[in-house]
Amino acid sequence: MRRLVVGDIHSGLKALEQILERAKVTTDDHLIFLGDYVDSWSDAFETVSFLISLMQTHTCTFIRGNHDELCRDWMLTGENNSTWLAHGGQATRASYLKVDRGEWKAHLEFYENLENTYLDEDNRLYLHAGYTNLKGVEHEYFEKLFYWDRTLWELAKALDPNLKPGDKNFPKRLTHYKEVFIGHTPISKIGHAVPENGANVWNVDTGAAFKGPLTIMDVKTKEFWQSDPVQSLYPDEKGRN
Repeated sequence: MRRLVVGDIHSGLKALEQILERAKVTTDDHLIFLGDYVDSWSDAFETVSFLISLMQTHTCTFIRGNHDELCRDWMLTGENNSTWLAHGGQATRASYLKVDRGEWKAHLEFYENLENTYLDEDNRLYLHAGYTNLKGVEHEYFEKLFYWDRTLWELAKALDPNLKPGDKNFPKRLTHYKEVFIGHTPISKIGHAVPENGANVWNVDTGAAFKGPLTIMDVKTKEFWQSDPVQSLYPDEKGRN
């Protein structure tokens, strides 16, 4: 069984279909999605419907992203968060308003059942953004950090690459896991990007909301497959550019 991690999709259903085909995904694989399923391109409703169907045939783990929470809040309250609308929410709102509200129920259940973190049997941690507690995610005080924090990636990239686990100055919060897989912070917004590693943290958000591709990666071998630049799949849209 392969364990495959998928970066931030941001309503790019066409890109998602490409990477599943290019990685030759089968029902023997375990797919771990790192969140941010919506907000950017026009296929928000269609993307989540696709994922709901996918979990019926494949082994899937769905992590909660900040954009997913923002979308859910709007669906429940009807309040138009101006910050959300300016960062991809406008396309998502339009996508959902095109369908009958009776079809929202399954999506609200999907958003409600998203996981903040997932730890596999090889002690690899998966979450959307990061955490701050020195003892690890089980001790985090503020759950929203799991899908909003950016300091974990900043820390991983700022580390002296010669530092190793066990060294005196190696960050304690990184010592609890063999590897950590995140999205949330695009590696690039302006062009092609590939997954990046800092310390034992891997970032697989390759900018699908902007001008980059969507990425799926084998967590064991680090082989990865990418879509075409998502903007090229939605040529009449701006996404978050």
